Amino acid sequence: MKKILFTILILILSISIFAQNDSIALVSDTVPAKKIKKGWTFGALPSVAFDADLGFQGGILGNIYYYGDGSIYPEYIHNFYVEAAYTTKHCGIFRFFYDSKFLIPNHRLTIDASYLPDAMCDFYGFNGYQSIYNQSWHKWKKDPTKMDPTAYKTRAFYKYKRDLIRVAGDLEGNISGHWKWNVGVGVLGYLLDEVNIEMLNKGKKDESKKLPDVDGLYQKYINWGLIGENEQNGGWHPYIHAGFTYDSRDKRANPSRGIYTDAFLSYSAAFNSKAFGNQAEYNNLRFNFNFRHYVPIYKDRVTFAYRIGTQNLLAGKSPFYANTYLQTLFLQRVLYEGLGGGNSLRGIMRNRINADGYLFANIEFRAKICHFDIGKQHFYIGVNPFFDFGMITQGIDLGDVEKLKSKIIAGGDNPDDYFNFDKKALYRPHMSAGLGLKIAMNENFILSVDWAAALDKQDGKLSNFYIKMGYLF
Repeated sequence: MKKILFTILILILSISIFAQNDSIALVSDTVPAKKIKKGWTFGALPSVAFDADLGFQGGILGNIYYYGDGSIYPEYIHNFYVEAAYTTKHCGIFRFFYDSKFLIPNHRLTIDASYLPDAMCDFYGFNGYQSIYNQSWHKWKKDPTKMDPTAYKTRAFYKYKRDLIRVAGDLEGNISGHWKWNVGVGVLGYLLDEVNIEMLNKGKKDESKKLPDVDGLYQKYINWGLIGENEQNGGWHPYIHAGFTYDSRDKRANPSRGIYTDAFLSYSAAFNSKAFGNQAEYNNLRFNFNFRHYVPIYKDRVTFAYRIGTQNLLAGKSPFYANTYLQTLFLQRVLYEGLGGGNSLRGIMRNRINADGYLFANIEFRAKICHFDIGKQHFYIGVNPFFDFGMITQGIDLGDVEKLKSKIIAGGDNPDDYFNFDKKALYRPHMSAGLGLKIAMNENFILSVDWAAALDKQDGKLSNFYIKMGYLF
């Protein structure tokens, strides 16, 4: 909690530097006369946090918008986003993103280049509730009435090391009216390994605070044969996707009315990390569908918004680490990960649902509480209570269950501690609820602070905070 409060304080006191002209215009018949933006706008925020395992994080993120003469405000001509943040324990974000509807006339272009090292990436097994989550294995408490201290294994038990390299470009063109076509190409490079215990223990003199060197769930899955040799260290995946979108939203950053929907296919090839060797068994074809609807309740101040989406494997085989990457036609967030976590199901543990196919839904009421100006910058504060839902549509084949049980027992473990093989558990929905706070500057630069709780203890702890940029959808 102290870390969250400290980070919010830093964000509130963050530096913003701007260079543009202001003017007055009537935006619509439902909104009073309102200042619009012209020219260039630059906003910067420090990225400061601390974590016992990942260390001290320092960095900066910034947005540069160009609005031209302001005639299309709150739309922009160019949007540049840069973020660089790193921790003393080697987890970070290094990203460049560009977005424009005017660089190529009548087309929208986005370009993304990111390096995302993660020393402690979450891994809770396959198929959602079919994998049993034991909180006491990775969280230690002195109070025996709250948790059995003898059950503790290591804070890194549900973790593995994952570095992700991504380069992508997407293009959108007009068909007719609100209908558009979309194509995109890119490459995802995954570098995987066990958690580097020696690195995480570096500098810790107290032996009781050091992480024990024991097998985590990732290594156990390798030992049991659930994670194959060709996927255990990651791979390189060039991809191409194509599809269609329908977009009648009145604006992108926080629509108050309209519909956005897309449907697309993604073909992904595969090469492993050892000198680009063949990994052809993991070539695959996926299908994605997303539907978002924004319904005005009171002018543009109160909006009912919901999103329904699905991602499914149509052909081929997917490596386990790629299942948690939510395909999208346009990369706006740093990482689209799910299901579970701040980018999909808030309040549920990150990557809790690892399966070949799933569907999800997010439901929100968005209210703008107040508007105000600081200098020449225009702000509003909003709140958004929400409910998130997700479930599996295609599970990962666990193979011969009896052979799997024998391997687990041979390794000295109890299968019932790790798996619920009942098919009903596979398709049981995961749900969460929470409340968000939004601080927006000039309509597009939006700081988001969300609190959420899972509705089932198998999905994580009661209190979860997320500090991000923008609305979830």
